[in-house]
Amino acid sequence: MSQAQVVQRPERVYTDAELRAPFIYRDDEALEKKFQLGQMKRLFKYVANHPRLVALALIATLGNLFATLFGPYMVGRAIDGAIGQGMTGALVADAVILLLTYALNYVASHYRIYLTNLLGQTVIQRLREELFSHVQRLSLGFFDERPAGSVLVRIMNDVNSLQDLFTNGVINSITNIFTLVGIVVIMLSLNARLALVTFIIVPIMFVVSTRLTLTIRRAWQQVRLRLSRLNAHLAEAIQGMRVTEAYTRQSENQTFFEGMNRDWMNRFLHAQRVSILFGPMVDLTSAVGSMILFWYGIHLLRAGLVTVGLLVAFANYLGNFWQPISQLGNLYNQLLVAMASSERIFQYLDTEASVKDRLDAEALPEIRGEVAFERVTFEYEPGRRAIEDVSFRAEPGQTIALVGHTGAGKSTVMNLLARFYDPTGGRILVDGHDIREMRSDSLRSQIGIVLQDTFIFSGTILDNIRYGNPAASDDDVMAAACAVYADEFIRELENGYHTEVRERGSRLSMGQRQLLSFARAILADPRILVLDEATASIDTYTEHLIQKGLQVLLAGRTAFVVAHRLSTIREADQILVFDHGHIVERGTHSELMQLRGHYYQLVEAQYQFLA
Repeated sequence: MSQAQVVQRPERVYTDAELRAPFIYRDDEALEKKFQLGQMKRLFKYVANHPRLVALALIATLGNLFATLFGPYMVGRAIDGAIGQGMTGALVADAVILLLTYALNYVASHYRIYLTNLLGQTVIQRLREELFSHVQRLSLGFFDERPAGSVLVRIMNDVNSLQDLFTNGVINSITNIFTLVGIVVIMLSLNARLALVTFIIVPIMFVVSTRLTLTIRRAWQQVRLRLSRLNAHLAEAIQGMRVTEAYTRQSENQTFFEGMNRDWMNRFLHAQRVSILFGPMVDLTSAVGSMILFWYGIHLLRAGLVTVGLLVAFANYLGNFWQPISQLGNLYNQLLVAMASSERIFQYLDTEASVKDRLDAEALPEIRGEVAFERVTFEYEPGRRAIEDVSFRAEPGQTIALVGHTGAGKSTVMNLLARFYDPTGGRILVDGHDIREMRSDSLRSQIGIVLQDTFIFSGTILDNIRYGNPAASDDDVMAAACAVYADEFIRELENGYHTEVRERGSRLSMGQRQLLSFARAILADPRILVLDEATASIDTYTEHLIQKGLQVLLAGRTAFVVAHRLSTIREADQILVFDHGHIVERGTHSELMQLRGHYYQLVEAQYQFLA
């Protein structure tokens, strides 16, 4: 016998394309779109919904603007008047006025910043809530076509990217426009020739600011994109750590991570280098403008056409001139970002649910549990039918089992019963009511569903079971847990029913999670109970306990059991055998075994496998 050998794999060097390829999603497309006025109007309706905040922000902005424009004028006036003529009383009066102006500027600026941020964050909050609310109302088909990460990006990242526009862009742009207009008017009124010479540098400043700001923004976009991919890989690596260790892929994982981390660092350093250029560039342009101002101003001063105070006032106005120019240059860039994000947000908001209640839909009254499928056909995609011409009837209190190979259509039947999808042909009746004519919430509130992949939320054991009935008392929760034999393992936990479970219940075994799901469904006290592969992940002992509990719990309820473990459905009132979307056999266990057909072959194959 040859001895096992450990094969040493050579270290692999990943190329830049390989590092990026796994994380290029549709949500990582270019973040710029052409400016669309109609879409921007729709976006700013969210701002218009808060007229009081907008009005207060504009009042604070006007106060800030007045103080900004009046301050330099008072300095020039004091130099030429009170200081030049040695008038102490007038100087004190000018100083007091100037002090009040600075105080007004401080207060108005404080409230302008506070109110604009409040306005922006309120809009972001409402937009995110509206988007999340809409997404929750969409049909399951919407989520079947999109990974969860894609939806998360829309709700969080895309909405966040509008924050700068709503917080700083709108009100600040108005402020900047009024500031520029005010400075231009004042400088032209003080001395038109000196103002026109000074404004020579403005086009250069605007072009430099706009181009450089665009470059900086694109550089930081790449940083955020790399960070997003890095986080995605890190989350995947941690969640898949068991598989990584099983296949000893730690070295390859480390190499891959280091490559992505290095790519992020290089992009970050590049963005920093570009960003550092902005301040000196603005200072340089401002210095050139000041040089032109004083060079020409000295000539006018010697000619007696201007005063020293006027030159000082011009210098102050010029100093206040560059920041609005720079910010207005950035506004268009903000609008381009907003275009891309808003387009993606409105794409979701404009998506309609494929399963919608009719306008005249009525609430389904309390049901007995009679279910009838009448020639039901359904296709997830056009031309690819999941089930075809399926008909059966379940009387109240009956247990109906659905069996067949994977993909035969069993789970599709359960999804249609819960109206997660609407059939493309035929109809489904509950107590004689076509479920498409009833409100879907009134239907689902009377159906309990237990899936194979049990989802456990972060929180306590108590909260997870109570999810099936938020109004249930602690005693009701414990009674439901006892009914499915979950009470024993729960009380063995450190805090019993108040034990905090980790994300997706990772600290619980598969069987324990499934028992919690049973308790959650039973607590909802549904008239129809759906068990979709609910015992597939439970050990034999736990399955035995559940079977005992179900004998009592299913009494009086209509139950649909989808199972691969055929031993769990022997006592079903009716067994439906599915094959490629059709019901090929139906009957009780003994009847189907006597047929020696599909069901018989499934049972024999399972016994041989277990043997």
